[in-house]
Amino acid sequence: MENQVDIENDGGMIEEEKFDLERNFSTISESGSIREPLLKSKSRVNNTSQIAIVGANVYPIESLDYDIVENDLFKQDWRSRKKVEIFQYIFLKWTLVLLIGLSTGLVGFFNNIGVENIAGFKLLLTSNLMLDGKYFQAFAAFAGCNVFFATCAAALCAFIAPAAAGSGIPEVKAYLNGIDAHSILAPSTLLVKIFGSILGVSAGFVVGKEGPMVHTGACIANLLGQGGSRKYHLTWKWLKYFKNDRDRRDLITCGAAAGVAAAFRAPVGGVLFALEEIASWWRSALLWRTFFTTAIVAMVLRSLIQFCRGGNCGLFGQGGLIMFDVNSGVSNYNTIDVLALILIGVLGGLLGSLYNYLVDKVLRTYAVINERGPAFKILLVMSVSILTSCCSYGLPWFAGCIPCPVGLEEKCPTIGRSGNYKNFQCPAGHYNDLASLFLNTNDDAIRNLFSSNNSNEFHISTLLIFFAGVYCLGIITYGIAIPSGLFIPVILAGASYGRIFGRALGSLSNLNVGLFSLLGAASFLGGTMRMTVSICVILLELTNNLLMLPLVMLVLLISKTVADIFNKGVYDQIVKMKGLPFLEAHAEPFMRNLVAGDVCSGPLLSFSGVEKVGNIVHALKYTRHNGFPVIDEPPFSETPELCGLVLRSHLLVLLNGNKFTKRRVLSASNILSRFHAFDFAKPGSGKGIKFEDLIITEEEMEMYVDLHPITNTSPYTVVETMSLAKAAILFRQLGLRHLCVVPKKTGRAPIVGILTRHDFMHEHISNLYPHLVPHK
Repeated sequence: MENQVDIENDGGMIEEEKFDLERNFSTISESGSIREPLLKSKSRVNNTSQIAIVGANVYPIESLDYDIVENDLFKQDWRSRKKVEIFQYIFLKWTLVLLIGLSTGLVGFFNNIGVENIAGFKLLLTSNLMLDGKYFQAFAAFAGCNVFFATCAAALCAFIAPAAAGSGIPEVKAYLNGIDAHSILAPSTLLVKIFGSILGVSAGFVVGKEGPMVHTGACIANLLGQGGSRKYHLTWKWLKYFKNDRDRRDLITCGAAAGVAAAFRAPVGGVLFALEEIASWWRSALLWRTFFTTAIVAMVLRSLIQFCRGGNCGLFGQGGLIMFDVNSGVSNYNTIDVLALILIGVLGGLLGSLYNYLVDKVLRTYAVINERGPAFKILLVMSVSILTSCCSYGLPWFAGCIPCPVGLEEKCPTIGRSGNYKNFQCPAGHYNDLASLFLNTNDDAIRNLFSSNNSNEFHISTLLIFFAGVYCLGIITYGIAIPSGLFIPVILAGASYGRIFGRALGSLSNLNVGLFSLLGAASFLGGTMRMTVSICVILLELTNNLLMLPLVMLVLLISKTVADIFNKGVYDQIVKMKGLPFLEAHAEPFMRNLVAGDVCSGPLLSFSGVEKVGNIVHALKYTRHNGFPVIDEPPFSETPELCGLVLRSHLLVLLNGNKFTKRRVLSASNILSRFHAFDFAKPGSGKGIKFEDLIITEEEMEMYVDLHPITNTSPYTVVETMSLAKAAILFRQLGLRHLCVVPKKTGRAPIVGILTRHDFMHEHISNLYPHLVPHK
């Protein structure tokens, strides 16, 4: 790790070295970046990359151990495993994947039932009061319900699980990149995400439940993949197999894919979303498991929807679990359609990049408010809720009443909570087209925009007002302390201007207005999120129209290309703003001008193969390093040589076992008989041994302990002259936490330094070599 201090192998820690360690530790803890939020202003820079924002608070972060620790204990356990145990491990992995699919499907169904019934009750109450001419009472009921639901959602996030606020996709993406942040997948976060999302969407905010469903699926997977619990006596041997970050990563990837499948009823889109946007590492075995998970989700949802169509789920029925059928449209297109398509793609790219820019500004502004405490978070949510209620209820008053079309199968004006033709303040036989969009659930509003039954259903002026309202409300809503997704606001805004194009072209186009709405939604999704394949498949699964594939592909490619000129995708921007040290798949160009040895900070803290207990205790007490090189020296080797790497968590377990010797001798056999590989497995959330748990006497401080049995004897190493760009790609593709740098020439210390995630960060390298690194 960086800025480590050497400890002499044959003695205790020198007082000067001890003071340096204390000073280095306190400097990090007392820096302004710890006390103040990173997003407070654009000039704020996270120069440590060891802290990040979770919720509205700043927490220290660590990297995850995706590498297999091949020490003597691991090798002994692997050799002793029987074929039946290997079969049990494989069987249990598929069983957990099945449970993830079932659980996520049930939660997605429960979310929809909750939203459709709660929001349906609110809309029915408002509609009934308006039919009686009680307009002010209707607004009071509408706004009052919204503020109440919003306050409940904000209170859950502010007091119980701050990490549940927002979409959650950036946090899951960071976790799968190897970043362990505070409570992002905790059980409390899961519960608040579920109930907070239901309340937030029911409150009428311009947010979706799709982003939070991804986070929910990941939390479910993490909960099932904890590998047992001593607290609840779930220590079955099979469960212990999953006490490592590598297996948890695979399960959480499956959970994220299941979340998309549950939100959109798009199983293939869920797999592709995980592959394209969420996962940093992928392999064929993981593809099979994610596909199996999303297939289970699709089966669960289909079965439950069939059950609810009999009227067994309250107000939930045809309107729930979004499915937009645009099959009725003709998909033959002419030259004018293609030109319009190109224009829609360009417009989507421009509007999407502007949207991301404004979201960035709003998040930085809200960070100043949210840092003041839970009360201010709730007040901000209430303020945005009142503004949203005023817009949703007030703007339709500026729209005129339109006579109901003749020969409709459905009733006009609509009677009930949903439908294309809302009566609002209009007389009998007329409807208010803007109220049909604002005074509906977001899913029903999208369904109305995608409708192709009546091309003149919405006036162009109505669509312009709705687009402006949704665009602005979506920006100011994202960042408040509620679970909120970006998919639905973006689809609403994109479908609005897409339908405007369809209305403007009229008879010149072979495509109907519903298909133009689909293309507009695709263009805006591509412009904001910068995904192509997964969004294309999700939209096609949503609309059940494979004939639109070429047009959707083209509009996504154009919008993404245009938007990439200006900024990054919205999730990448949020990851950066939160200070999460995300490693990109490619290295920065300036890294080719540096070698691995250039960013290794020293002097280095290392241990002997047989080390004095006092030295280890002092190192653990005064540093926060998580990996230490172990160097064998005479008499245990002819010359100093690198034995391997030992982890902080393993040292704590070893010291807690008190297997020490009075003389400096090898004692591996005693340690191998005393400990099992599962004793060193990673525990569940926050349940591991801490330094404060150690009880070491003064006599034991002078004793020795053999580190060979717990030392990873095959750590990944690179020579100090390797270019930093190649080292960064190696580090990222292998999912490493530590990368040892060894000297090129003999006659030197066997290790030059250790590269960690921090050493590849732009801010860290720019501090070391400001003349080489371009300013961002």
